[in-house]
Amino acid sequence: MKAILVGLGNAGYSWYKRLRDRGHLAAVVEVDSAMRAKLNGEPVPFYTSLEEALDRESADFLVNVTSPAVHTRVNHAAFDRRLPVLCEKPIAFDYGESVEVVARADREGIPFMVAENYRRFPYVRLMKALLEQGVVGRISTIDVSFFRYHRVERKYAVRILDDIGVHHFDMLRYLTGREGVIVQARLWNPVGGWQEDGASLNASVLLELEDGIAATYAASIASRGPETPWSGDWRVEGTMGMLELAGQRLRLHRDGEVQAFDDWGGVDRSDTLDEFLASLRERREAETCGRDYLKTQALIHFANLADESGRRERVLLPPL
Repeated sequence: MKAILVGLGNAGYSWYKRLRDRGHLAAVVEVDSAMRAKLNGEPVPFYTSLEEALDRESADFLVNVTSPAVHTRVNHAAFDRRLPVLCEKPIAFDYGESVEVVARADREGIPFMVAENYRRFPYVRLMKALLEQGVVGRISTIDVSFFRYHRVERKYAVRILDDIGVHHFDMLRYLTGREGVIVQARLWNPVGGWQEDGASLNASVLLELEDGIAATYAASIASRGPETPWSGDWRVEGTMGMLELAGQRLRLHRDGEVQAFDDWGGVDRSDTLDEFLASLRERREAETCGRDYLKTQALIHFANLADESGRRERVLLPPL
């Protein structure tokens, strides 16, 4: 199957290499013609117009790695041709807009997946399997910490939850199999952090999930101390023990003993592209299809609202 790749920025170039190396690349679309130099003269059809590429190229799906502000236009252009879409997060900056995009894909039966990759890390997949086996008993509390210095140039103001926290909130849903109910949040720029209008670099969030699970989230992308992995560090407390993910290492604390899980053999190592292609071949919804991923984006949306209002906000899931 062949893809039209739209966007050739930092993330887009990574997708370019992945699609090229696996033989899935039909063409590249990038409005900045200077970025053609990234192709190093490789004979890949290059367009500055999405409409021209859609008219002239035969493709089986589209990979949307544009700036989030134009995600919706690109997604709808693909939907107009009934072309399946694999889209980088977020679906759109505006939550209502995201709901409309997913509703259209769902209504018209067009495969639409968000490329959420953190839940596909092998140690996260193993963590999920262990929790499903009941190694900690019934989950009661989850504490997540994420600290890095992550200053990058964006065409928009960086907001820690929208940019990074969305991955960790998706992991919460994935690991527990439960949805968010209530959220409280405080977002701010720390003293000494870089200042951008609308930016937030630190977050402190309390989430109540279904079945009485409480989760805390402490995060910063302006930390100058030791860094956590991108997936963060986790403590999952249960009625029978505690499962810890620290530095990508899993440890089960139970009955006064500690058991390490360092072997990821046998764990599903497929990535988001593998999952999307498999879902198309098998004519099923992808694991992070748009309809499911809206539930993750809802957590971010209502956490942002909670920060603005200073109140606990109930998480209302879209009626899809």
